[in-house]
Amino acid sequence: MGSFTPPPDPRTQRFLDYPYAAGSTGAPLTTDSDDHLRDLILQVLFTNPGERVNLPQFGVGIQQLVFAPSGNPLRTSTQFLVSTNLQNWLGDRITVNQVNVTSQPVDEETVTVEIIYTVVATQQQQSLQVQV
Repeated sequence: MGSFTPPPDPRTQRFLDYPYAAGSTGAPLTTDSDDHLRDLILQVLFTNPGERVNLPQFGVGIQQLVFAPSGNPLRTSTQFLVSTNLQNWLGDRITVNQVNVTSQPVDEETVTVEIIYTVVATQQQQSLQVQV
């Protein structure tokens, strides 16, 4: 006998997964609220300012760090950009507690951005690490 997987609870809030994809049945893939919030944070981080026609101020453009000279000014400005953009665009959903921007002395071209935030709805603290 095969194993039975119960259908998802219809009362549980579901969101379209990012990036958008369709499952084997052709239905859009969905995700839970925690993953959806991480997807929103990634959208803010990886969207270049000016990329969205109707929201030209939206985004940090964090992938541009790859081409910037590493050092304290870069880390400080990145921390400021990430914190202010997340508070501006997702301030009703998260409170940014801390943003850490680091790079390894031997591997300066890899920058790690760690965001520690509190989810407003649940008051749970979470973190997200992104390497560029």
